[in-house]
Parts: sequence; structure tokens; C-alpha cells
Amino acid sequence: MTGSNEIAIKNITKRFEADEVLSDLTFTVPEGSIFGLVGVNGAGKSTLLRIIAGVYRQTAGEVTIGGERVYENTALKQRLAFIPDELYFLPGANLMRMIQHYAAIYDRFDPDEAVRLANVLELPRFKSISQFSKGMKRQCATILAIAANPDILLFDETFDGLDPIARGAVKRLLTESIVSKKATAVITSHSLRELEDTCDSLAFLHRGGLVMQSDISNLKTSLLKVQVALSDTFTRETIENTGISILSYSQVGRVANIIATDGRERIEALLSELDPIILETLPLSLEEVFTYEMKQRGYNFDDILGEIADSNEAAEKEAI
Repeated sequence: MTGSNEIAIKNITKRFEADEVLSDLTFTVPEGSIFGLVGVNGAGKSTLLRIIAGVYRQTAGEVTIGGERVYENTALKQRLAFIPDELYFLPGANLMRMIQHYAAIYDRFDPDEAVRLANVLELPRFKSISQFSKGMKRQCATILAIAANPDILLFDETFDGLDPIARGAVKRLLTESIVSKKATAVITSHSLRELEDTCDSLAFLHRGGLVMQSDISNLKTSLLKVQVALSDTFTRETIENTGISILSYSQVGRVANIIATDGRERIEALLSELDPIILETLPLSLEEVFTYEMKQRGYNFDDILGEIADSNEAAEKEAI
């Protein structure tokens, strides 16, 4: 049975005249999860969020939340909060004025909760938001969205422009709100590192298509980095003969560095039969996991990661 907060993306395509921004996307955002959309600028993340929010109408396909279509569904949009990359506040408004504005729009908006969150983040309530920094404006938008008590939260580049302390505070508020209210959230970013410790699942978009979707915990436990040293001379074949599935292998002298697809216990049990001098297994970073997973799927992920690095550098310069 479809959950009331489950988001279903079915064969979504979006074109702007001759430009196809999204191409036949299909995936599901589980109810009560924090779901990350990762990709470089121009990958289609923002467009997809606007389709989920009912701002854009898709060219083909269907988006539903709890089985209901979103576009032109006023009742459903009452349960949804969307924070775009380009923020908008009423001209000259301070935070208290925006709280009043949101209270007039959202039936479930809690002004007291908005004030409480503003105090937590130490945001001035009576100062014009136009005088705030980029990071402070994003914090304002975030607390307004949370105080609306939505079932669905959509955040485009949520942590863009936030300093490390503010980033940690916003992540904590988001997580606490989503868990306590059993909401569903979709968060976009061009940085895997930003979403690694926040999201339950990730989908990777590249040039309008879905490259990969996976649960983060499964991704991070599916591959292991192994360092092994033996007293006798050995080769890759020696290691493979133990039954270990090797994805990547390099060796200097009698020390080998391996990326393996077996679980930790199996790897350690099989390699222990070789009586190793050194045997160490370590989890890979999410970026490393994506690199190897994408290579398995035939993508040159080093090039994609290069695009991400360029995108991150550009965003950091803009924030400065």
C-alpha cells in the first residue's frame, strides 16, 4: 500500500522548448525518509524538485504523493513546503512579518515554533531580511518551512552559503523535525559529502537521467578497502584464489591494497587463511563507493566527479 508521504516519480520527462532537462526518470522516495538528489549544476535537480512541488508541469510521466497527483492540487500543497535555490522574501520584510505571511498561507503553521527556531539559530526577528547574509536568509527560509508542519519538505541546495556551525545546526533541526513529525524530505546538493551524514537514500542525476539510486547504509557496507601484507611473495591471483571478489587491486612489494565486494567477516575469514602479517579492512567514503559503483555500470565517474569538484569550487567562490 502506498504511504501517505511516499513520493512516486514515474517516467518523468521535462522539456523547455527543444531543451530536454529530464529524461524518463523513475524512482520512489520512501515515506518518512530523507532522500538526497546529487548532481552537478544543470543535472536537473532543481527542475525535478519544482515538478514534485507542483510548480512545473512535466512534459511526460507522473508524480504522485501518497497516490495523489501534485500539479494544481491545492489541498496537497498545504502539506508541502518547498525551499528553492533562489529565495524570495516580501520586500523590506523582517522575520516576524514573514511568520505572519506564512501563517496566512499554511493552515498548520506554528508561529511559536518559528520564533523558537529563530532563537535557536540566533536570528534577529525585527531586522530586515534584506540585510541578512546569504546563509542567514537560508536559515530563515528553513525555519519557516519547518514551522509550516508539512508532511513533505523539498530543499534545493539546503546548505549552500552556510558556515560549518550553521550547517550543523540546520542539519540537526531538519533531522529532528522530520523524525518527530514522520515527514518525508528531498534535499538536493552538488556535494556527496554534504548529504552523506544526513540522508537515508541517494539518487544520482547526470544530464537529466538517473544514474543510480541506493540506500546509503547499503552503499557504504557493500564495498570495503582492504590492506593485506604477506610474508611470502604473492600476486592478485593468490588473493582471488581465496574466493574474494576483487573490484580494484594494486600492490607494492608484499603489500596489496584491494577494493572488495564481500562483507567484512567473509573477507577477514578468507584472508586469514593466508596467515597475513597485516590485515586491515576499512569502509570507503561515499564518494569512493560511487566511483567504483559507477565504473561497474560503465560510467566514467572520474569525469563526473571532476564536474562535481568544479561545481563545488564555483559554489564556494559564490558563497565567499
